[in-house]
Amino acid sequence: MRIIAVLALGLAAATPAFAAERTGFHAIAAGNFPMAERQINAAMRAAPERPELMLNLAAVYLQTGRAVEARRLYAAVLDRPAVAMDMPSGAVISSHDVAQRGLQRLPNQDVASR
Repeated sequence: MRIIAVLALGLAAATPAFAAERTGFHAIAAGNFPMAERQINAAMRAAPERPELMLNLAAVYLQTGRAVEARRLYAAVLDRPAVAMDMPSGAVISSHDVAQRGLQRLPNQDVASR
């Protein structure tokens, strides 16, 4: 199982996954989103399908005003099989649950057009 931790980053909190520094978790926790993005992108070059990386990058995108990109990553996690992730509290949550929660934090998308 993969380990994640819920991290509150203001009102639009995302749920970054925690495994090691290569996931960008510590940089996200410190509010250093540029560093987190660099770390995550480097890790994704070796393992682009890892849901914890996609979820953390989505969290960075959400915190830096890139809702479209965050939505794309959350959807990509949902398109793959769910992965069980251990929470530091001992709870287990699926990658799909984390992605759904992230989607709920995104600004509403305008669906009506003229």
